[in-house]
Formats: sequence, structure tokens, C-alpha cells
Amino acid sequence: MDEVNGLLLMTVNDYIDNVSARFATAELHFGHGTGNARDEAIYLIYSVLDIDFSIDSSALQQELSQAQFKSLEELVLKRVTQKIPVAYLIEEAWFAGRRFICDERALIPRSPIAELIQKRFEPLLKEQPRRILDMCCGGGCIGIACALEFPNSCVDLVDVSIDCLHLAEENISLHGLEDRVFTIHSNLFEKLSTTYDLILSNPPYVSKQDIEFLPTEYRYEPIGGLLSEAEGLDIPLRILRDAAAHLNKTGSLIMEVGVTSEKLSKQLKEVPLLWLAFDSGGEGIFALRADELRAYSNGLN
Repeated sequence: MDEVNGLLLMTVNDYIDNVSARFATAELHFGHGTGNARDEAIYLIYSVLDIDFSIDSSALQQELSQAQFKSLEELVLKRVTQKIPVAYLIEEAWFAGRRFICDERALIPRSPIAELIQKRFEPLLKEQPRRILDMCCGGGCIGIACALEFPNSCVDLVDVSIDCLHLAEENISLHGLEDRVFTIHSNLFEKLSTTYDLILSNPPYVSKQDIEFLPTEYRYEPIGGLLSEAEGLDIPLRILRDAAAHLNKTGSLIMEVGVTSEKLSKQLKEVPLLWLAFDSGGEGIFALRADELRAYSNGLN
């Protein structure tokens, strides 16, 4: 480690160690794609330096230039002092192994639904979905990742937020999917007439009470992507009530409700919600078939 013109110069690996230690003592919350200080440091540094995440560790012995050090330090200080999530600092996030443009127009992608997509929804789906809906799409990562995984599919991205849809359109262009992925401005199902083989949704499900206790990092995200009335259940229940009319006979609904899962289970105790388990962690996601939604429609009120 050298010093030139008052600036410390170190290898990439040394700098990762340095930033990891600073993050670990800064009272930060790691909930936007990483789970600890070191992973957060690697995420930030690799992204800024455009280092492949699968790179051989020997390449990390290269020394940072003064310009690289200064650029990184500006972002590290913002992360530590202002608690801005890394994804917003670098304006990109990874989801289901794909890179997405990410900024404060939409929530930072982090749903465990990514694991389902990468496993092609096996064994939940008997056939590959041809028509897919991403309801409450935000920046579009769930629907776009599905389109990339199922090259014969067409995907609709629906959100009530114009800002979210503009971001989603940028991500559609990033992945060259303008011919198969489309945005629709709608308050849930209001403007939809199509039926789908698969409806995916990560809707707002945080109650007013829980919003108050979220870590500072979440305050940078648009509240419309988090807040749902009726103790977090309002929007999930509205989707459940209307989904059957927009599913094909053999279609399925998969929805994330996160911390609201226990409340939803109690309210819908007669409905056979299939709660899914994940190898890489995560919970609060259920699946329902179209026939189940129709059979238990009276219990969704």
C-alpha cells in the first residue's frame, strides 16, 4: 500500500478489505441484494470498476489508480454517511443473473422470485408459459427476466406509476426485448383484457405501522412501491380477487407478500395458499392455480 500526493493507493483486494471493515462498523442495513458488509463492498467496487463477478481472484491484485480511488471513495462515503443503497449509487442492480438499470423511480430488485425464474418455475408449471404478466412491475426486472428465460413468451409489465414504467422501458431496451415485452399503465387489472398462463406479482405489502420502522435505506425507495393499506393486505387481496379472470384455465398466480404472509394466511385460512421454500433464502411467496382461485373466490373477501 503506497501513498502518492496524499492519496493512499492500494490493490483492489486491499480496498475491498478496507471498505468491508468500514461498512461493518457503520450501522448499515444490508437488504438490497446483499446480506453482509463484504458482499456489499464487492458489489460496489466490482460494479464501479466494471469487474466481472466471476473473475479470477488473481486479477484483484491490480493497483487502483488515483482516479478510481477518488471515484470509489465518493460513493463509499455516501453509503456510510447518508445510507444510500448501493444500487442507487451505481444505478444498476442484478436480478436472476441479469443486469438492470436501477434508480429511485422504482424499488431495488431483490425478490426471491428470481430463484423461481432461474429454475424455470419447476415443478410448479407443467408447461412453459407463453403469456406472462408482471403485475406491479416496478423497473420490470421480474417480467424481463422471464422473457429472457422463456424466449417464446410475450410479457406485459403493468404498474400504476408512470415513472416505474419509464424505467421498465429502459430495461426492455437494455435487453433488446421491444418485440416481446410491453408496458401497460393501469391500476392493477383495470385496463387489462388479456388472459395469461402465468401472473407474477411483487406488490406493495408493507403496512403504515411497519413503514415507520424500516431502516433508513428503505426511505430512499418510492413509498408507493412499499405501502399497502389494511395492514398491508389491501393490494395483495385486490390482486387475488381479480387474478382468476385474467388467467387461462391451467394458469397460475405467484405472489410475494413478504412480512404480510402470516396476516394473509390467517385471513385466508380456507384458501390453499402454497408457500414456497427457497434454496438461497427468502420467504413470503405463495402460488395458487387458476382453478383454486376460482373455487375459493368467495373466501378472498
